[in-house]
Amino acid sequence: MKQKTNQDRCWRPDELSRIIEMAWEDRTPFEAIDYTYGLSEQEVIQLMRRELKPSSFRLWRKRVTARKTKHVQLRDPGVSRGYCPTQYKR
Repeated sequence: MKQKTNQDRCWRPDELSRIIEMAWEDRTPFEAIDYTYGLSEQEVIQLMRRELKPSSFRLWRKRVTARKTKHVQLRDPGVSRGYCPTQYKR
């Protein structure tokens, strides 16, 4: 029996929405998505290709390709968080 991969998984609408949101966020690295949802960078790319309109996917790819903050190893050491302090207001 073939084991289900994350790519085959049926995500709940709220999970799918959060994964897409995290992928669009400039300061959220792919490693955070992997840690939270178990999706590798390639799996996130495939998910985004499947869920977004083609033009939105191209915009997203262009945006994240130029971002050093999407990879922990490429980040400036001074960036130690994955979100803006004012993002989650209480």
